[in-house]
Amino acid sequence: MKLFILISLFFTFLSANHLDNNVSQKATKVIAKKAHLEVSKIQDKWEDLSPEPIAYDWIQTKSGEWFKGEIKTLYDDKLEFNSNEIGLYTFNFKNVIQIKSYHTISVNIENLTTFPGILRLKGNILTIIQGENKYDFNRDEVVSFALDGKNERNFWSAKITASLDLRRGNTNQLDYSSKMMIQRRTAISRLSLDYLGRVTSKDDIETENSHRLNQKYDTYITKHFFWTPLFSEFYTDSYKNIDKQLTLGAGVGYTLLDTKKATLNVSGGPAYLHTKYATVADGESIDTSSPAFELSTKYKHELNDMINMIYSYKLTFASPSSGRYKHHMLLTFENKLTSWLDLDITGVWDYILHPEEAADHTIPVSDDFQILIGLGLKF
Repeated sequence: MKLFILISLFFTFLSANHLDNNVSQKATKVIAKKAHLEVSKIQDKWEDLSPEPIAYDWIQTKSGEWFKGEIKTLYDDKLEFNSNEIGLYTFNFKNVIQIKSYHTISVNIENLTTFPGILRLKGNILTIIQGENKYDFNRDEVVSFALDGKNERNFWSAKITASLDLRRGNTNQLDYSSKMMIQRRTAISRLSLDYLGRVTSKDDIETENSHRLNQKYDTYITKHFFWTPLFSEFYTDSYKNIDKQLTLGAGVGYTLLDTKKATLNVSGGPAYLHTKYATVADGESIDTSSPAFELSTKYKHELNDMINMIYSYKLTFASPSSGRYKHHMLLTFENKLTSWLDLDITGVWDYILHPEEAADHTIPVSDDFQILIGLGLKF
């Protein structure tokens, strides 16, 4: 009898222990499943709930990082973004996977029109919100966009580069050069003003004084095609016997190359060229005017995260009295020191096929080379 009771108690204990294990395992699975569901639910809502675009625009890159600040412009697949943390920074648009704008942005959609509104970009879909209305577009349809509103300052950006070389001793020499780029950009247009000047004196005697100001106004028709209703150039260099030279023209342009690292634009059109020489030989006219044709190209390449290369070349064909052929070439390496400061190294090559003979029968040299090294301030 005692043996029967002991055997019964033993099997009862085994059954209870087995039941507890089953209950424990089921409970563990339920808890794990519930925890997984809760985490998934949080993860699903995270992108929708955070960050909220309150007072700032937000963008997210492929690395998963969010940046808070103000969207400035998008041109040539380069998104310009201003942030207190990183300053004025340019992102490759292909690396941006999300946008949540607080400010109203004006978006130029290819072959349609310009849409102002609040932006939401997620993956390849760009949503423009206008009150209760929403419009969805593929990101490949976006030509450009810029801040919309009444604040004119939002449309402008600039960079000024200056260099100074002062020598004292056996030779007293001062070399000063300045390069300035100013742009006004909206969703459908871009106004560019470029200035290059150099003044040199040796033993208090001026040996060089040249100034060149270029203006170009582009209007985007499609993502790659634009037309230029007006381009102009004012140039003066008394040591090349040019007192004043003015070029006015109009043309069209096209983006031949647009990749993650590089862009290449070409443009050109007919122009009018007027030149007033400083002095001329006997019997020659001091003023000359000529129809002309201008071609230009601009190539930008991001060599790495710290160095950008910018190459621009412009050539002008005109009458023999205006020099027949001239070109202006710039090759710049921008070395980023901070988000707003660069160390720029620029090579300049100016050429004219037939320089005008001066009154003293001297003929300026056709080629003119310069190397400029200076600090560039962006704002």
